Amino acid sequence: MKTSIIGYPRVGALRELKFATEKYFRNEISAEDLQSTAKEIRKTQWTTLKNSGLDFIPSNDFSFYDNVLDTAVLFNIIPQRYKDLGLSNLDTYFAMARGYQGESGDVKALAMKKWFNTNYHYMVPEIDSNTEISLTGTKPFDEYKEALDLGVQTKPVITGAFTLLKLLRYTDNSNAQNFADSIIDAYCQYFNKLDSLGVQWAQLDEPYLVHDLTDADIELFTKLYKGILQQEGNVKVILQTYFGDVRDIYNQLTDLDFDAIGLDFIEGRQTSSLVESNGFPKDKILFAGVVNGKNIWRNNYKKTLSALTQLKNSGINTVINTSCSLLHTPYTLKNETKLTQEYTKHFAFAKEKLSELAQLKELSELDSYESSPIFAHNSALFNERVNCVDKEVQKRVSEIKENDFTRLPEFAEREKIQKETFKLPLFPTTTIGSFPQTLDVKKNRTAFKKGEISEKQYVEFNKNKIAECVKLQEEIGLDVLVHGEYERNDMVEYFGEQLKGYLFTEKAWVQSYGTRCVKPPIIWGDVSRTKPMTVDWSVYAQSLTKKPMKGMLTGPVTILNWSFPREDISIKESTYQIALAIRDEVLDLEKNGIKIIQVDEAALREKLPLRKSDWYSEYLDWAIPAFRLVHSGTKPETQIHTHMCYSEFTDIIPAIDNMDADVITFEASRSDLLILDSLKENNFKTEVGPGVYDIHSPRVPSVAEIKSALDKMLTKIDKTKLWVNPDCGLKTRGTAETTASLKNLVEAAKELRNEN
Repeated sequence: MKTSIIGYPRVGALRELKFATEKYFRNEISAEDLQSTAKEIRKTQWTTLKNSGLDFIPSNDFSFYDNVLDTAVLFNIIPQRYKDLGLSNLDTYFAMARGYQGESGDVKALAMKKWFNTNYHYMVPEIDSNTEISLTGTKPFDEYKEALDLGVQTKPVITGAFTLLKLLRYTDNSNAQNFADSIIDAYCQYFNKLDSLGVQWAQLDEPYLVHDLTDADIELFTKLYKGILQQEGNVKVILQTYFGDVRDIYNQLTDLDFDAIGLDFIEGRQTSSLVESNGFPKDKILFAGVVNGKNIWRNNYKKTLSALTQLKNSGINTVINTSCSLLHTPYTLKNETKLTQEYTKHFAFAKEKLSELAQLKELSELDSYESSPIFAHNSALFNERVNCVDKEVQKRVSEIKENDFTRLPEFAEREKIQKETFKLPLFPTTTIGSFPQTLDVKKNRTAFKKGEISEKQYVEFNKNKIAECVKLQEEIGLDVLVHGEYERNDMVEYFGEQLKGYLFTEKAWVQSYGTRCVKPPIIWGDVSRTKPMTVDWSVYAQSLTKKPMKGMLTGPVTILNWSFPREDISIKESTYQIALAIRDEVLDLEKNGIKIIQVDEAALREKLPLRKSDWYSEYLDWAIPAFRLVHSGTKPETQIHTHMCYSEFTDIIPAIDNMDADVITFEASRSDLLILDSLKENNFKTEVGPGVYDIHSPRVPSVAEIKSALDKMLTKIDKTKLWVNPDCGLKTRGTAETTASLKNLVEAAKELRNEN
């Protein structure tokens, strides 16, 4: 058997691309310098993959920001407003990703959404009837030649035609069918160019196939690939799927003239049974996704080799593959110096997964792999986990009662009590939580972690920053304040560091979007809280102002989803453990005089099954109760907020309302407030703050722009329920742009009050 991966992390082993790109944004380096850094990253990556013995090495999986955006640009799917800026190709690309505000014009960024069920975010390309789809870019061909010059034969990777058409945002009355013929022609041009370069294999990523598909979807997919696969040439085509199974289109998929089909055997619940019951064509190669591309635990060779042996015995020509791109895992364990071998031997990051693929290949070629020392060593790992079990935590979870999920009194009565308690004006203004993490804040945290300053010095610095933040918010005129979160490195890692049952890495960064990387903690064992985590900071901040101060927490579902979860217990049980820990923190905040508590569930949508039929049975039936468990013990006058960002929420609005929070803030600015219609249609009872401006862009929104967004909101939301806020935390923004934006936000709210 040969080996393959779908894609590889692209920001660099130590985030070299992130730092270079941010320098470019600050005009500290040239475009040539940035391209040079990118070229060095690609060289290192291809060399690593080749030296690992990998048989199918991807190219064009590198990106300066996002691969879906890359594909759109390749095929000239670029809205006119970005072309009109008259910028270089690279700067036009970044304007689409980040927005642009300068001499050439003022444009917002494209919408950004979660990439299926991951914490990665993709840019949503826009298209209208005036768009002329054609092959105008050269990136995949340039990078293929670049690898070939290094002596590395690669398989160029690109987003498939069907997934691209399904992910596009149609800004007029056009739809996917209108562009089917032109997209077929563009992909044929693409393959003709690959053929002229001597490409042997090319990969088309079609993850959208794991959704529930309609007859129209299947008809569109079939039309697209009957057309695309007619192109003449010698390029062999891999149709790659991931994040689930292809139960709705399996037979049509295998009937088409693909040379190979990649299927996910990790998240694809029905993949094995589909192959077993329907068979697999003898003239095609199966790229079997048996190495988990999302999680960091060692592969269980016994289970994997059993599955591979079954495929082999069925006469299926099989390539050992990852379940999805390794983009979703950190680079390598070699950068981790603090975790002991006792723990790290259980993990495999991206580079270590290459070794797993090589070992699985070696073992699959043996007559009896059970006698191999490699196999014995791997098997022993699954009996050597230490410090995992806490019987008290397990007992507490087992004793959760039904009424622990219900807060009393009901929402309507709480709302009356809270309006009398806080006496906030119409359209109360607030922020989502974090304020800019400036260089001095990061230096203070680093110095403390390195032992260069005392805890007293660390705390004193943060208290000074909190005081400055509170003063700034009062000067701006915000109604509900936050403490700025200067003590926090990350909204999940910060809590994980204080919860029993977690492990932490030093350099295990994973790309979330663009230059934004996160370092997910690892859930090693049963989780519990040993002491208050945020109370002192919130109480201090509240002592500085008479305005209400929000206590800021991360919710249990998000903590779970943005961690590397255990695989030895259910996700539900692990989430309930975290929920009980956060519940303890909520009650401590309330006991210490914090009357507004925000429990962010930014990642609630993230692990929602991609098939609607599985939403409740496999996720929402416990994810929503987990949030309710967190706040059900609070007093009616305590106001519970939550926040959600960069996902499609419109189809689960009833479930979100059932979280029984008092106020919910949403990301909405990049999606043109499309969530408003769903809120109105579902008679959304919760008070709501759809984000009025995009914090992931450096541009400052005008008062008129924010006011326009609020006017639009008032056509769908009752004025007594509307809050005014940015769409997410301000951690990544600069101080000057943050201050200017918030001043405009407050002024827009004041103008609206005067009109109402």
